[in-house]
Amino acid sequence: MDISHSRSVVTGGASGLGLAVVERLVAAGGQVAIFDLPSSAGAEVVDRLGDSAVFVPVDVSDTEGVAEAVAHVAEAFGGIDVNVNCAGIAPAARMLGRDGEPFSLDLFTAVLTVNLVGTFDVMRRCAAIMADNEPGPDGERGAIVNVASVAAFEGQVGQAAYSASKGGIVGMTLPIARDLASRGIRVNTVAPGIMETPLLAGAPDELKESLAAVSVFPKRLGLPDEFAALVLHVVGNMFINGETIRLDAGGRLPPH
Repeated sequence: MDISHSRSVVTGGASGLGLAVVERLVAAGGQVAIFDLPSSAGAEVVDRLGDSAVFVPVDVSDTEGVAEAVAHVAEAFGGIDVNVNCAGIAPAARMLGRDGEPFSLDLFTAVLTVNLVGTFDVMRRCAAIMADNEPGPDGERGAIVNVASVAAFEGQVGQAAYSASKGGIVGMTLPIARDLASRGIRVNTVAPGIMETPLLAGAPDELKESLAAVSVFPKRLGLPDEFAALVLHVVGNMFINGETIRLDAGGRLPPH
């Protein structure tokens, strides 16, 4: 995939890991559509990055909105080559609360709807556009990178819904890569560990140090740009397909 001429859709692209991917893609010369909530900083990001980026307000849990957003980008860009799915939510809740009440089924469903179903919905819409691209080297027509989490493998207390949603992303990576192989579309997943995102920006140093202690080496939190660099490598390396790659400094999450 020639990133310098790519046309990309990045969900959750207005902040955190998604924003880092958007910045890297634009710096490489690509066109990027930022899919994020209307309340996000998407408009401000586009003002800063210039004409190579556009903001498309959309909630990935709204399937009609997703269909309209993808169709809009395909028409504006003349096609879609890359799709990176970073949008997600991570509310914590235990199976039984302090009062003995069971985990809210509405909350569980909401997490899966955004993280898993939303990712799948954007993927399927983008794949349909990619399939019409003129094939490049080796017949490649597109590349999709989804974002899971190390919680897909060792979820902590309170992460039942989040881990299930991210585990679903990991589980569908290989079968979808196989499904889309005949169309020349690759599908991969990155499972980041604990990253230095805006969510942790205002956290006490003691908390950051305890989180960084999970890493084997280096003993720090991951950087969004390190995540973005891996995503762009996966997009550009045609022999990476059907894989889930951990980005976690060798760390493994403890139960708590």
